[in-house]
Amino acid sequence: MAAVQIRRYRDDDAEAAKEIFTLGISEHVPSSFMHLLKQPPTQMLLMCVFCALLTSSKSFLLPVLAVTLLLAGARQFVVHIFNRYIDTSLRKDLNDIAGTYMRAKDSCFWVAEVDGRVVATVACLPNEDAPGCLELKRMSVRRSHRGAGIAKALCRTVADFTRDRGYAAVVLFTSVVQTDAQKLYEHMGYEKMREFVVPELAAKITNFTLFEYRLDLQKGGKSE
Repeated sequence: MAAVQIRRYRDDDAEAAKEIFTLGISEHVPSSFMHLLKQPPTQMLLMCVFCALLTSSKSFLLPVLAVTLLLAGARQFVVHIFNRYIDTSLRKDLNDIAGTYMRAKDSCFWVAEVDGRVVATVACLPNEDAPGCLELKRMSVRRSHRGAGIAKALCRTVADFTRDRGYAAVVLFTSVVQTDAQKLYEHMGYEKMREFVVPELAAKITNFTLFEYRLDLQKGGKSE
């Protein structure tokens, strides 16, 4: 692979940054759907529907069809949740990256470029709930460029930026289905601080857990 250049965001990176984010988030639909299917309430609902229709219809066709339709509906529900999250994120900051990250104090947005093509992004800004910490956000790498150490380099970029500005730590949030991201952050020295379910009803229904990680720079957090 050609050399990777990590640089600060420019206005002409806007569409590439939004595309990388959208594709990266959309990749989690299958694993989130499987997470939903593993939940006891989901399994109980499917079993009850199947047994009830099997008993009443005396046929396997109707209950199988009903369960299939329920599964299709559940997947569309997951797709809807992710599409809503993408739309919210675009409105919140990604439609104005320069205003949110480049002109704000102690905030920045970087892209990784290979052969003139933007292949990854990461950002950071002060965390309102964790004084003295910057929050790592919008980390995403194109599937075609994973495994080349780009994500690690972006993590180090954020850590260096945070340290240079005198902050004590980097915090971030990731979800239960983002297992590869969890392994990466733990390899980079982040420690899992807590897990929680966001207050939205959909998250509670699906038991969609979030994890908070922290890299304490004052303790010489690992960055290799």
